[in-house]
Amino acid sequence: MDELLHRQIPHSIEAEQAVLGSMLIDARCVADVVGTLRSDDFYSSVNRDIFETMFSMFNYAKTIDPVTVLDQMRADGVYSDTMPGYVRDLMLLTPTAVNVMEYASIVKDKALLRALTDAGGDIVAMAASGEGGAGAVLEAAEKRIYSLSRDQGGELTPISKILVDVYRQISDAAKNGGGIPGIATGFYDLDRFILGMSDSDLILIASRPGMGKTSIALGIALHAAKTSGKSVAVFSLEMSREQLAMRLLASESFIDGKKLLTGRIRAEDWQRLSDAAESISTADLLINDNPALTVADMNAQCRRQRNLGLVVIDYLQLMQSASSRSSYANENRTQAVSEISRMMKIMAKELGVPVICLSQLSRANESRENKRPRLSDLRESGAIEQDADIVIGLYRDDYYNPESDARNVAECIVLKNRRGETGTVELQWLPEYTSYTSLERRHLEE
Repeated sequence: MDELLHRQIPHSIEAEQAVLGSMLIDARCVADVVGTLRSDDFYSSVNRDIFETMFSMFNYAKTIDPVTVLDQMRADGVYSDTMPGYVRDLMLLTPTAVNVMEYASIVKDKALLRALTDAGGDIVAMAASGEGGAGAVLEAAEKRIYSLSRDQGGELTPISKILVDVYRQISDAAKNGGGIPGIATGFYDLDRFILGMSDSDLILIASRPGMGKTSIALGIALHAAKTSGKSVAVFSLEMSREQLAMRLLASESFIDGKKLLTGRIRAEDWQRLSDAAESISTADLLINDNPALTVADMNAQCRRQRNLGLVVIDYLQLMQSASSRSSYANENRTQAVSEISRMMKIMAKELGVPVICLSQLSRANESRENKRPRLSDLRESGAIEQDADIVIGLYRDDYYNPESDARNVAECIVLKNRRGETGTVELQWLPEYTSYTSLERRHLEE
């Protein structure tokens, strides 16, 4: 039985030998091969040693031929008396070096199949052990398989191909009548400023508590789900899904949120509430309110969504590092938040969708006369402002100055914008509905 299993392990000794023989026959193909294969891709330990020797010699710009390779193997301690004859056979068995990349492709394919076999065995062992439950095994399996698929990419791309993709984007934008590229936030002035939310964007919305960052994120999420034709995933680490749904109902129905909470609703309001619930239900809006989620957990769940368009995370400082589910000591919190921030940017790139993350600001602005947010106010900032493509700070003057003339007017301050300029966009804050709207829309309704 063991012998049978051994024979079933995917590999091609012939392809491995042809790759090595080609590299020995024609050193000009070495650069192409080392850019495609790694020593772990070789099943045979002898073939692995020979490739590793040539790989090292290539990195040090040494001449590669049968004599120099054998000499280097002696120096590396992987030489045996049978090696000269085996190297000679490699060259005799290789028909031509012209097809070396075809041989390399076979070796790479077999290596991936072996990796899948190993992953499958580990997954079976995990399931059989019964440790962690089905959910934990499923999550580990997804991460393992996804890491294999991710390892297959990352090659240099010719500028000619990149220009074709960019030209297509410009053409699509032109067909859209010069509209906002990417997914619209639903706030017209803000969309014009940041040009919508583009694929792979990490967008940070930051404010002091009570400014309504959850409210503006919910508004963006609902609008995106309604208009983009794609699903929107919302991860709430602070508020329950019922609380979020209550806010959405208040905003969509224009019924005071306090009335919804207390049930003091007029008879004529029930129809508005029903219409709002129906409107929200048609949106492909998905909510997870597990407060113990890590970025890896969110990434795994998002990968299972086939039509994902946007991810919203509320909020950064409540997230746990992938390194540990235990809380970090204060002196390490900046490092932990920096790690989380970087993982979110990687997640946005891997998923190919914009990711909105909410963040709290430190109390630094409280001691300033001008309390408008700055990038330096980001709590445990670390690399947050570096990883984010767009950083938006929320500010309401009447929050700090009750006598302010700017009653319920919010400043949406674009602190960082990789696609354009920074500046301020004004929005209307509707406290009774805990929602934001464009000033233009508010004026029309009045």
